[in-house]
Amino acid sequence: MIKKINPIYTQNRELSWLKFNERVLEEAEDETVPLYERLKFLAIFNSNLDEFYMIRVGSLYDLSLEKSLKFDNKSFLTPTQQLEKIFAATKILYKKRDVLAARLERVCHAAGIQRKKSEKLGKRETAFVKDYFRTQIMPLLSPLVINVRHPFPHLQNKALYIAVSLKEKKNDILGIIPIPENLPKLLYLPGRKNKYILLEDIVLHYAEKIFNLYTVEKKAVISVTRNADISLDDEDFELGEDYLQHMRKSLKRRGKLAAVRLEINGETCSSMFTYLLEHLNIKKEQVFTCRTPINLSYLLSLDERMTVEQKSTLMYPPFIPSSKCHIPQDTSMIEYIGHKDLLLNYPYQSFDLFLQLLKEAVYDDSVFAIKITIYRIGKRKAKLIQLLSMAAELGKDVTVLMELRARFDEANNINWAEMLQDAGCKVIYGVEGYKVHAKICLIMRRKNNKIEYITQIGTGNYNAQTAKLYTDLSFFTASDDIGLDAVQFFQNMGTDNLQGNYNSFLSAPNSLKPDLLRLINEQREHALAGKVSHILLKMNSLTDRDLIDALATASQAGVKIKMIIRGICCIKPGIKGKTENIKVISIVGRFLEHSRIFCFGSGETAKIYISSADWMTRNTEHRVEIACPIYDLDLKESIYQSLLIMWRDTVKARFLNRDGDYEKFSAKLPRLDSQAFFLEKYTD
Repeated sequence: MIKKINPIYTQNRELSWLKFNERVLEEAEDETVPLYERLKFLAIFNSNLDEFYMIRVGSLYDLSLEKSLKFDNKSFLTPTQQLEKIFAATKILYKKRDVLAARLERVCHAAGIQRKKSEKLGKRETAFVKDYFRTQIMPLLSPLVINVRHPFPHLQNKALYIAVSLKEKKNDILGIIPIPENLPKLLYLPGRKNKYILLEDIVLHYAEKIFNLYTVEKKAVISVTRNADISLDDEDFELGEDYLQHMRKSLKRRGKLAAVRLEINGETCSSMFTYLLEHLNIKKEQVFTCRTPINLSYLLSLDERMTVEQKSTLMYPPFIPSSKCHIPQDTSMIEYIGHKDLLLNYPYQSFDLFLQLLKEAVYDDSVFAIKITIYRIGKRKAKLIQLLSMAAELGKDVTVLMELRARFDEANNINWAEMLQDAGCKVIYGVEGYKVHAKICLIMRRKNNKIEYITQIGTGNYNAQTAKLYTDLSFFTASDDIGLDAVQFFQNMGTDNLQGNYNSFLSAPNSLKPDLLRLINEQREHALAGKVSHILLKMNSLTDRDLIDALATASQAGVKIKMIIRGICCIKPGIKGKTENIKVISIVGRFLEHSRIFCFGSGETAKIYISSADWMTRNTEHRVEIACPIYDLDLKESIYQSLLIMWRDTVKARFLNRDGDYEKFSAKLPRLDSQAFFLEKYTD
């Protein structure tokens, strides 16, 4: 029997995400944002949409093929109904993006940055491009005409191709040209000005020369998006196969999954269109034509050719994270944290401060063990890996829980895991069926025949690059209670124990959700008793139905609930009799708001937790997560006041209305950009 959900105060997760990505596009529209930063927001919007189709649409596609009927528990829509709404909403976003991209190109032209098409090149530029095509591009091309001897090729996920409608006598033929991936995405043209042409535009222009035996009728740039939602735990291990081998083999499956979207930039004929749909096994609703280049990642490299003057006017002012914190200059971090808890606020404070602590631990003779979880660390040479390797080589017991299933970072993490193993670190890979998403580092040392602990808990990854772009908190404490919890956590992970209980931590999948429900209910009981009740939350996404219902119930009892939710928000605030005491804002600005903070109550008695967990079912039930309490009164007050600054943002924030749409704040309100406030606060 299907339990019917009343969706009066909830909305569909996927449609909420599309509204959030539209917010990203609005930042590209904002003329108060420097031009190059607007271009980056345009590229981020595109990249977000790519990942959404690979993962969320891919997952819904799989569900739509199952025989049993499933319903979303927020909107009561089937997977097929959700896909229909997603495709319709996406077409609107494409149109909005195309109009905006054309406008930004005109502004770029005026600023001395110009993307040119082949038909608009001058004589000198034409000769330059022709020579480049002849000497650098043509030798790398593998054109193909589709016929009995040349079957339709497998189109790689998100790769670019030129599709050409050819005529041979009375026969219609399809030609395919893969765009070489080992060439730069754009070619800068000769001259002083910053002019360039895209690689795919060059190949598109010379399609007639490539297929010179045929008559070219129509030609277009195309790209297929494939389902990338593979379950890396489903495949059976082969005899003698280790986990790293298993992961490598599993990843190869990703590029072969079903197509979920076809993007077309250019002209097609009906026969070409029909042929592509049939061979990709997709419907016309999954085809999106656009005037904007399909892959916009090249926009992120345009600053390489900018002059100093252009950079000063087209980009945000340079920002260097502060290397200062509350620790006196002549005091080591280990010594300071041994007496006083510490909180770092990324990106306003430098990630190097965490690395400094780790470096001290490496060379401290009293430190005998370092344990850490790694989810995403990036591709670049990581100082963190060097320090952990050095610690192991110096004889310390180094345990690294490397999550190999961090989506799209699997290959990177496999490489890092092998490097750490070679250095003598003990590398483990988490728990079957559950991604380890918790961010925790434990330093253990022996002093005066007593074991002391320094525990670091973060809301974000140990990634030096993203720590300059994401807002996250990094908490350090010498608390024995938290240190013993950290010891227990790593022991539990080593023994596949997901049911362990902790003195201080709230942990998923065992206790996080029940504890959060309990904390929400405490505030509800306060409200019913006529006491002051308050909940203030910050996270990336809210989708967990149980937590949503608990918040609605608390609202109905009179609890004042404020939430800063950057992305997906499946609760509709302000619904009379349901969620009228709930208010939600979303902040999209220069930095990606990434920290998760849960505050129940106010003043000194408030219970405040920081965490890597969003309030999504995947985090509360299907991942290993930690929420850590903040006991230090100074740090509690600092976190609470920071949340209030964000809550008062009227520049980069939008409030969520009762229809689930985002609205700007009134221009009459005092103007406050919370990220600009923190930038000024933490400037050295």
